[in-house]
Amino acid sequence: MSWQDYVDKQLLATKCITKAAIAGHDGNVWAKSEGFDVSKEEIKFIVDNFEKPEKTTITSKGVTLAGKKYFYLSCIDNKVIRAKKDKTGVHCVKTQQAVVVSLYEEPVQAQQAASIVEKLGDYLVTCGY
Repeated sequence: MSWQDYVDKQLLATKCITKAAIAGHDGNVWAKSEGFDVSKEEIKFIVDNFEKPEKTTITSKGVTLAGKKYFYLSCIDNKVIRAKKDKTGVHCVKTQQAVVVSLYEEPVQAQQAASIVEKLGDYLVTCGY
């Protein structure tokens, strides 16, 4: 399965995730949904802030994706970053070599999106990514 297939078939096909990207820890985007123009710098900022976010600028700057700023909510186990703005939520999962970035919109609940994105993240870890 290609990286684009993971975005299209494992994330977007659920109809719970509206936009998604998979990138390396260096910020290079491996695959993304159409029209989701996340930058290398935006991804790298997220990757750099997974560990001890309370001691970094993410808590005050928030998360920016495709030029839109989202308010930082939390980081869980140095593996998950969550953010939100209005009716759109952000759920990011860090694996050994990659980061899965996703957006979801109401009426989808945060836990629905979390389950989908974290399941893919866990699978990528078992594959060495």
